[in-house]
Amino acid sequence: MIYTKKTPWTLVLGIIMVAYAYMVQAGIMEPVIKYLHTSKLVGEMVMLGYVCGGVAVLAGLLQAFTTPKQGNFDYYLSAVGGLAFILVVAFIVKWVLDPQMGAWGKAAAGALGFNFAKVMNLNYVVMGIVAGIITVNVFKIPEWAENGVRMSRLGLKTGVILLGVLYSWEELRNLAGLSIVLIGFFVLGSVGLTLWMGARRNIPNSMSGVLSAGLGVCGVSAAVAAAPVVQAKSTEIAYTIGTILLWGVMCMFLFPIVGKALGMNYTQFGAWAGTGILNSAQVAGAALAFQPTGIETLKVAEIFNITRILFLPIIVLWLAVWYVKREQTGDRVNLGQVIFAKFPLFVLGFILMFVLGSTGIFAPAQHYKGKYFDNSEKAMVKTDKDGKVHDKRLKDADAEKLKSEMDKIQREDQKAALARLIAEKKVMAPDHDTVLRGIVNSKILSKEATDILKKQHEAVYHTAKKIKMFRTLIVWFFAFGLTGLGMQITMASIKQAGGQPLVIGSVVGAVKAVGSLIVVMLFVTEIV
Repeated sequence: MIYTKKTPWTLVLGIIMVAYAYMVQAGIMEPVIKYLHTSKLVGEMVMLGYVCGGVAVLAGLLQAFTTPKQGNFDYYLSAVGGLAFILVVAFIVKWVLDPQMGAWGKAAAGALGFNFAKVMNLNYVVMGIVAGIITVNVFKIPEWAENGVRMSRLGLKTGVILLGVLYSWEELRNLAGLSIVLIGFFVLGSVGLTLWMGARRNIPNSMSGVLSAGLGVCGVSAAVAAAPVVQAKSTEIAYTIGTILLWGVMCMFLFPIVGKALGMNYTQFGAWAGTGILNSAQVAGAALAFQPTGIETLKVAEIFNITRILFLPIIVLWLAVWYVKREQTGDRVNLGQVIFAKFPLFVLGFILMFVLGSTGIFAPAQHYKGKYFDNSEKAMVKTDKDGKVHDKRLKDADAEKLKSEMDKIQREDQKAALARLIAEKKVMAPDHDTVLRGIVNSKILSKEATDILKKQHEAVYHTAKKIKMFRTLIVWFFAFGLTGLGMQITMASIKQAGGQPLVIGSVVGAVKAVGSLIVVMLFVTEIV
């Protein structure tokens, strides 16, 4: 089959992206950039415009002047137009709509009493998904872009793989035990509840089996993996996907609003989203919607999400045994083959990038939360290009402020750490910083003193240039993937959730969301 369509639009979109990058670089767009306050994004505008636009121009020329031949090259060439289409929409959303909506929210705050953009989470993540939904349901996806839109999930998977670079052994050690306990309880509980409800409502075992995997583990991919084991029909898979999609879309918008209303920190919300949302893609969407200007929440959410995926072989084995017992006439299935064929490869990619990152290839191996510790004179005292000296060491006035509040601290290790900071004028080691962060998290000092400690923490932790690059790439892979995801959410697919599956999915989804929220709020705190 030949996939490539003769269309000028791939070339046109490529020229538009390259032209925009040139206008930004040449300063032609400076008035618009100043108006939108997006000067810090100029670098990525130029880089992405030239690189992505250049690829689209080349693909457009190949589509125009060559005869397509059946094969892998034809398949991937046909996707470039759709990928460029998604990118242009994502560019408009992130570089224009997002800052403009933020400005409107601030402007209206005086009259409304609140910033509607923040309250409703109208950031580039949410607006990208909405733009995708409007595009597919109102304007429809052009035929030449369909293949590229279908491939957009690769953006999300690539983003998850790259996330592995940003983790350290310490972070994973802090999060691993918590995620295993929390995910294990809710994954196994959700699967068990779905199977129990399925038996009570007399739906086919194959329907219960595939629905339980989708609701309990990681959404669509888990449903697809479990389908051969329980011999699910195509209609049953469709019902499951429709149910998951409906709940995932609802959660993706509601979770960030609830999280902010409850004052959840990044760790709490990441744990909740990674546990309570049914589908992996929506987990990323909710995490970025909660924290669109950073990826700390996304990192926590993805650890929980990946932990959930790692439960997939256990669930597939459970369902196989359960199904054989209930369906004596069922054909035998090679479990190993199913698990090997359906296990998400991007998880292995994440692990590989984490291992590589731990060797120090991308940043010093001891980095934590994407940053590394350095309190050397070179790092603490710098001279800018104008000759002005910037000294990050503790100021005498700040030292006196900390001394005046020393009596508020009861723990001897914290007193000693604070005294050491005052004496040395800087944080001396990661362990020293950990104790000081404990003082910050305990909220026993005044806001002024707490801010001084936070500033000293920031002074000794630095982000490597390669890590900064990875952060930018990760954000864009997710922005691209989520916009493309929106373009696949049709009203028809949502209506696909049948009566009984929807009832069961609603009950299990609500129990999982509310139950995990209660557990997280009671037992999860900010991890130092």
